[in-house]
Order: sequence, then C-alpha cells, then structure tokens
Amino acid sequence: MAETVIPILPCPSIDEILDFYRALGFEVTSHQKNPNPYCGVRLRGIELQFFGMKSYDPSSSYSTCYVLTDDVDELHASFRAGLKAALGKVPTRGLPRIGALKDMSYGVRQFLMTDPGGNCIRIGRPIADSFEYTAVPKERYARALHQATLIGESKGDHAVAARIIDRALDGGTAGTGDGGTAGTGADAGPSPLQLVLLLVLRADMAAQLDGLRAAAPWLDRADAVELGDADRQAARDALRRAADLRAGED
Repeated sequence: MAETVIPILPCPSIDEILDFYRALGFEVTSHQKNPNPYCGVRLRGIELQFFGMKSYDPSSSYSTCYVLTDDVDELHASFRAGLKAALGKVPTRGLPRIGALKDMSYGVRQFLMTDPGGNCIRIGRPIADSFEYTAVPKERYARALHQATLIGESKGDHAVAARIIDRALDGGTAGTGDGGTAGTGADAGPSPLQLVLLLVLRADMAAQLDGLRAAAPWLDRADAVELGDADRQAARDALRRAADLRAGED
C-alpha cells in the first residue's frame, strides 16, 4: 500500500492558520473547534494539519517540515502573490514571513516560509545528486557568502551571519570591470556579483535583527554596484529579495 506522511503542527489559533493558508491557495480539508481545535489544509501534494494550543508561543517555535517539489520557483511566486494580495505586501520578517528563493550548497533550490504559528515550512527542489554539504570555498568572499547563507538562512542565526559578512567586507572594494571577476592581488575586493550577493544578504540579516529600515543602507550599496547582463541574471534571486525588502513595511 502507498504511505502518506502528514505533519501535525502546533499553533495558538487555527482560524489564523486557516486564513494564512487560504491566502496561499490551500483548500481546507478539516476544521474542528471542539472538543479540541484542529484543522487540515491541502494544496496539490502538500497536506498539513494543525492543532490549537492557546498558550503556545509561535516566536519560540522549532516546528518544521520539508516539502519536495519539482517546481519550487512556481510555488514561491504563487505564495508571494497570495500573501501580497492578502496582506498588501510580501512579509519578509516577523510572523508570518517568506524567505528568499536561492540555490543552497547542499543540493537544493529552496525557500523557507514561516506561518503565523511559527511553523517553518521548507520548500525545495533537488538540483544535485547528493544533499551533502559542499566543501567550504577557500576564497575570502565566496567563503563568507557560503557560511553566512548557511548560518543566517538555514540555521537562523542572523547576528552571526551579519558578523561574517561584515568581517569579509571590512576593507574590501568591488572588482572593477563590467561584471566580471575581481582582481587577484592581495587587496582585491569581491567581484561585483559577489558584492551584490553579500550586500543583499547583509540587508536581509539587518532586517531580521533590527527592522526593515536597518536594511536600507545595505540595499543602497547594492543598488550602486554595476552588474553586467550575465551577473544580473546570476543575481536574479538576490535582486528579487532586495525588491521585497524595499517594498516591505515594519
């Protein structure tokens, strides 16, 4: 027989949960108020269930699950559109929120979405044959980007990720050229592409730590970097995230 796994996740309010998932396009499969609050939602092959706990604190939640899909870009775009229609913006911090879509070093293209109950739904598409972590790059800026992405986005330690980027950028200047690589001398800074990726990630960490206004100076610096066509295409996920941060409100 075929098996199906359905995560059962906590929340303080099932009504709030249902409003959120309806905005994403999910259908309600069950809704029980008594004797215990309980509900279920489904979208295509994604099925989630929730139980209500009045004393539950979503801000301290560790609840999570992983959704594998063959079209993570379409789901990310659809969820962003649904949230913007329901909330008037794409929420990038607090609860609920939706994270950046990007290729991770452990073989998936993914984004993280956290619902009003604090449950982190990780959604991704495999892009490699293995989910093993790749070796940490030796080059200064590639290493900083690799480590800050893992620690800041996968682990959620925004302060440490911010420090990693700050140390890497301290004293560095962007490579000159038309979107190519930086120089190779001892004082060479990051390439324009590396600089944009680092600055947008730093802006995201600033927003998570101190609010969206704190992201603005980093986004201004990223906007000032000139990218060639190839690098602009390579930075498309980061540029989309920058636009979301710009459009957000505290």
